Amino acid sequence: MAERSIETRIDIDAPPSRVWEVLTDQQSVAIWNPFIRSMAGPLKEGGRLLVEIAPPNQRAMTFRPKVLRVVPDRELRWLGTLLIPGLFNGEHYFLLTPAGHKATRFTQGEKFSGILVTPFETRGLLKATQQGFEAMNAALKARAEAQVPT
Repeated sequence: MAERSIETRIDIDAPPSRVWEVLTDQQSVAIWNPFIRSMAGPLKEGGRLLVEIAPPNQRAMTFRPKVLRVVPDRELRWLGTLLIPGLFNGEHYFLLTPAGHKATRFTQGEKFSGILVTPFETRGLLKATQQGFEAMNAALKARAEAQVPT
């Protein structure tokens, strides 16, 4: 079974609580997020979300990941599968780490596994996903920094 990982980081001039607020505001995600076009469902461990992603130059995809971990202001992690486990699995994570006075290092990553990883990589899906992460990170930074209380 093939495995691949993608990880991106960005420093945001806003406290983790503000970054978390923007990241988990399901009502406004479609307004600012170029990668995750919609997200709905309970943000609690064991819950199921309905998520639509739109990697650049790829078809949008909708899936129902299981929430693995929720630590407010620190971590959100879910596991998505394509059709059946083992075909194409993605463990997606968001980590928020305090970085100095009222700043956050935001890490977004995904660990892919399954028999379709190599064909999807060949088709450019993993590269497009990384580009989507980077675009989302920049948009999250802009939104969180623009709305920091003075």
